[in-house]
Order: sequence, then structure tokens, then C-alpha cells
Amino acid sequence: MTQVRINIPLRNRNGGHIAAFEVLAKPAGPKHSVWDANSAAEPSGRRQGSAGSGTRPWWKTYRWGLRTTDLAVVLGAISLAYFWRFGLDNPLEANREESLSYFLLAVVISVGWMADLEFAKSRDRQVVGVGVAEYRRVLQSTLRVFGATAILMVIFKIDVLRGFFAVALPLGLVALLGSRWLWRRWLARQRVGGQFLSDVVVMGNPMDVEYVVRQLRSHINVGYRVAGVALTTLEEDMAQRSPWRHIPVLSTMADISRVVRVTGASVVVVAGQLPGGPETIQKLGWRLEDMDTELVLASNLTNVAGPRVHFRPVEGLPLMHVELPQYSGGRHVVKRAMDIVLSTFALLVLFPLLIVLTVIVRLDSAGPAFFRQERVGRNGEVFNMFKFRSMVQDAEDRLSELENSNESDGLLFKMVHDPRVTRCGQWLRRFSLDELPQFWNVLKGDMSLVGPRPPLRKEVDEYEKPTHRRLLIKPGITGLWQVSGRSDLPWEEAVRLDLYYVENWSLTGDFVILWRTVKAVYEPSGAY
Repeated sequence: MTQVRINIPLRNRNGGHIAAFEVLAKPAGPKHSVWDANSAAEPSGRRQGSAGSGTRPWWKTYRWGLRTTDLAVVLGAISLAYFWRFGLDNPLEANREESLSYFLLAVVISVGWMADLEFAKSRDRQVVGVGVAEYRRVLQSTLRVFGATAILMVIFKIDVLRGFFAVALPLGLVALLGSRWLWRRWLARQRVGGQFLSDVVVMGNPMDVEYVVRQLRSHINVGYRVAGVALTTLEEDMAQRSPWRHIPVLSTMADISRVVRVTGASVVVVAGQLPGGPETIQKLGWRLEDMDTELVLASNLTNVAGPRVHFRPVEGLPLMHVELPQYSGGRHVVKRAMDIVLSTFALLVLFPLLIVLTVIVRLDSAGPAFFRQERVGRNGEVFNMFKFRSMVQDAEDRLSELENSNESDGLLFKMVHDPRVTRCGQWLRRFSLDELPQFWNVLKGDMSLVGPRPPLRKEVDEYEKPTHRRLLIKPGITGLWQVSGRSDLPWEEAVRLDLYYVENWSLTGDFVILWRTVKAVYEPSGAY
């Protein structure tokens, strides 16, 4: 069997050269499912600033920063509520007994609030910086503390004005969430610059590892930097292909101790299945535990049912429960109520802007100001979607002339420099102003504020079977597809995001997407 020799330079996080890591590997064949790296040379250096190198882990420093900010917010909110009750002119002189009781209450709430934020794990490394879990834990902790305090006051018949809570609760909650958001923005900027990242080694077969590597690279805000991979199979020419030519292919699972030691990785990500199944993963977990290294399983199941996956520990048999997706019921009633309230408010507030844009579109080119097009909604129901016209009036008739210029890899027609787009249409599309009339579709009930992208009938006719699941809920003005790159997304990735949203949507997630949409409008990407 011919051996493949790969000479891979290993560099530290600052770009400095450490060592050339030479791997001797046997190409995958019918009798060789795991490639051999036993003869790989041991590098003489280590990655700087990684786990085990003697430096303070970044998340501990970040966690203390959060604690400090949380304490300042809690004390600020309680103090403002206290002085709102008694004023700024020496409250102890006004009513010493009453002010003392309020002071003791403020101390109890402050201590309980900080303690609950700690016990709720709102500053855990796994939740800070990405996702909605951090915000959800802050919200739940705040409501829990104030709810418990209110119950105790009723039980012990403590008379406290509701105005104290009316100031402290909303002010503290908004300030806490705002401070966490500011910290997250700061952390994201640091991570883009290569700081506050955890070095990881990804293990598995090349296909699964490649997917995980690409996802981690495109979502650097998650906080993982790929320091190396360990593959179960190896092809002769893969060292010259993307992404492998930029990643050290270091060793197999059998030599994972040395791989972690060489890379300084604090996390090992298992992509898909490993040879040997669950027993192999269990033994791997034991070995990583001895090295104080975290084990992360990148299961294909989580792409479909992440928030719906729950573990039920049964002695000797841990069970993974996947909740059924909810396509109707109380949460959808609340979602519809939110759509009605917010779309009505948006139409009232934006009415002057809608009038101005209507005039601009009419003056810019011949034709109506609004463009009406049939789209497919929930359960395949067809409706007329409204937009400001951003193309020439005969754009649909000219589509056949541009078919050869289609830059899409899927069912959509995409063209960066589409000659049919009008002058005002360019900036209308760039800042998503052409979609403002869709608030009327939301108010009517054809669409929702957040949901999958509303498809054309011809797209639906060509859907493969799983893609039809996009039609199980109402399409949205915005969604994961819009805040993740819009037209720049490959077709398969856009479908994956829509399917993920359909099966895992939540009201908290909708608010996060709406918030991210504001950023996507100010910093447009993939809008053309």
C-alpha cells in the first residue's frame, strides 16, 4: 500500500511558525478505514495562549467582566427605585422606619438577584456570546427573583408600594439585557480579530468534518477556531483541496492525547459517527476528562431538532427525547397577536415614508409604484404579496432573456447586476425598503413578521419532498435566511435554515431575529 506524506506547517495564533508536522498516512481502502499516523514527528512547540499553556482562560476573564457589569446594573436599578420612592433629600429623615424597610428590601433583592444570575448559569461559557439561552436565563432569573419577593411580601404582610417594583423590575431587566448585548458585540469584534477563541480539534470522517469546519469558520462568533482535524479516512489528493490545505491533519483518535497537547486545544468536536460507535465516544470522553478538555458532539440530529432535544437520564440508559414540532396551538395564537400589533404599529409609523417612496418609484420609471406577485403561503395557499416595484415594468417578460446569466445554484434566479433593476430599485433593495408593503400582508394574515422566505409557485412545483416542509407555517418578511446573508446563501443552506426555523421556532427566537434584522438592514449583505 502506497503511503502519502503530507508536510504541514503548524503555526501559532499570531501566525508565527512552530514546526512542520509530517504525517505518514495510508490512503483509505477496503481494509484500512483508519489511517495511520503513529510515525508522525512530535512538534517542538505549543500554541500560545491555549488551554494548558499557563495563561488564564478567556472565559474566566469575560465572566468576571459580566459579574461586574451585572452588579453595577442591579445596584443602579434598585438605587433608582429607592430614590424614586423617597427622593434625593436625605430619605432617612422623611420616614426613618419606612425608609429602613425599603432599604432592607433593596439589599435582599440585590443579593438575591446576583445570586440567582449566578445559579441560573447565565454567565456559563456555553451560553455567552451566541444564541438566545443567555438572554432567556437573564429574563427567567429576574422574573424569578421579583416573583419570589412579591410572594414573600404577601405571606409576611409587608406593605411596599408597587411603584418600587414598577421601576426596579423593567429598568433592571432592560439594562441587564442591554449590557449583555453590548458585551456580546464587544466579544464578537474581538473574535473577528482572532482573540477570545477556543482552539478545537475536529474528529470524524472527511465529509462530516468538512461540514463542521466550514460552519465554524463562517460563524466565528461561536468562539471556536479549528486548530487541527483527525480524520478516519484519508485520500491522496485531499491535502490540495479546500479546506484541508489550510488545516493541519494531525492524527487519528488513537493518538488524540498528543493531538490535544500539540495544538493546545481545549475542545474536541466529534463530527458524526466514529468507528466503534458509542463505546468509542465514551472512552474518548474519559481520555479528554483526564486532560481537562471539553468534548462536543456535532450530531446531525441537532440540525433538525436542536431546541427540541431533551435528555432524560435513566440509570444505564440515557434517553434523548425529541419533541414533536408545533404547527398550531397557543404559541401560534400569541405569534399571530404579535404580528397584528407590530404590523399595525409599523404601518402607522411608516405611513409618511410609504407615501414618499410611492412618489419616488412613480417618478423614477414608468409603471405602478407597487409590484404584486403570487406567492405560496402556509399549506400551499396562494396569496398576492406586495412590494415596492424595484424593476422595470416588463421585468417578468425579460426574464427569459437572462436565463443564461443566472448566478443561482438552486431554483431561484439571482443576478448581482440585474439590468432590469431601476435606479431607485438599487437602494430600495439594498436597504430592504422594497419589502415595507409586506406589513400589509402580515396584517391580513397571509404572512408573518418572521418565517421562511415566501416562495414562487414555480419553485414549489420543483421542491423535493423535504423542502415542502417550509410550507407548514406562514412565510415571513424576515427570517434566518435574511439575517444570514440572503441572496449570498447557497440554495441548500437557505433551505436548511428555513427547515430549521419551521421545526424549532420560538417567540424568543423571533425577537432575536427581528433584532438581527435591524442590523442586516443597516449593514446589508447579499441584498441585490
